[in-house]
Amino acid sequence: MTLNFKRSFPLIGILCFVLTVNFKSHAQGCVAIRGFSSCNGNIINGGSNLMKGDFSVGTNIRYFESFRHFRGSHEETHRIEEGTQVINDSYFVDIAFNYAISERVYATFLLPFVSHVRSSMYEHGGNPPNGLGERHNTRSSGLSDIRIGLGYWLFKPNTKSFNYALGAGIKLPTGDYSYMDTFYNQGPNRDRDELAVVDQSIQPGDGGLGFNIDFQGYQMLSDSFTLTTSLYYLFNPEETNGVLTRGGRSEFSVPDQYAALLGALYFPKIKGVSFYLGGRIEGVPSSDLIGGSGGYRRPGYAISVDPGINYNTHNLSLSLNVPVAVERNRTQSFLDKQRTEETGVYRHGDAAFADYLINFNLTYRFRNKKSAMSHDMEDGSVDFNTIN
Repeated sequence: MTLNFKRSFPLIGILCFVLTVNFKSHAQGCVAIRGFSSCNGNIINGGSNLMKGDFSVGTNIRYFESFRHFRGSHEETHRIEEGTQVINDSYFVDIAFNYAISERVYATFLLPFVSHVRSSMYEHGGNPPNGLGERHNTRSSGLSDIRIGLGYWLFKPNTKSFNYALGAGIKLPTGDYSYMDTFYNQGPNRDRDELAVVDQSIQPGDGGLGFNIDFQGYQMLSDSFTLTTSLYYLFNPEETNGVLTRGGRSEFSVPDQYAALLGALYFPKIKGVSFYLGGRIEGVPSSDLIGGSGGYRRPGYAISVDPGINYNTHNLSLSLNVPVAVERNRTQSFLDKQRTEETGVYRHGDAAFADYLINFNLTYRFRNKKSAMSHDMEDGSVDFNTIN
């Protein structure tokens, strides 16, 4: 199989862009995944369509509303029927700066911002019939945890029908992890308004210094179809961040995070357009791989079907993905298991999940003069041998 460089270059660019978008997803609800990876933007900006010295800036905007409560994989439908469900409206804006150190080594700096609105009854006097039955909001916003990363392509880009990248990075505890807001109907008589820390799911940061590893790549099956994959794991060695929950019974945990994505791209005969369809699983484990697992966390995972549409020009890329959840599971936490052993009474907390996530990405590439001249002079007559 041979690939015409002029023809395959935009195709690979679109592919890399889609992988970038997928690798910036968030868990949809109270199971708090705040974003990944530390190498956000690394495929498009550090891979096949970034040449040495090229630089890119990308913006990723995400939104979801979580409101369906799960305990294990069982949905507690009575929460919506009774009107006692917790509703999180969450907005995320990531600004990613990417630089190709060489044709195979890339660096990324991610500046993330968040804004959350959390509506509930149980936090403001209690759910009826035992509570006041008044619904109020708590809010949080600001800078989240900054990510810095490096990645390396295993093969020279644009010379094969496949390539794979290994990445690693660090997560800095720059986001506020003790954000406070007003809670209503507090105190023994439920007649006071009190300032207290907001729920863990809407804290801008997790308070821990973490590091991640990731693996991602693609396999071009033909001019029309390409397979893609992304694997990610964030290690948070710190057990807790020192901030007590609003109830004061335990500190917030600093949990690990993980994600795995597998999908396919279809390239119709429409210039610059591609379609994506894949599956993903993302979540928070009950126990960390490194360090302790104590403290308060809501572990769980969501499995989603992930359709998307993409448009790519010479230097500008746009993408829209809408992952739709097909399975949600709030697993038993480490603290749940401890208290079950101590009391002999089975404990298993719940969490709210969203039905879908809206994910929009815009990236612009700045070419250095040498790579721009090389690309502009390319007349399509050079073929690269590839492996079927």
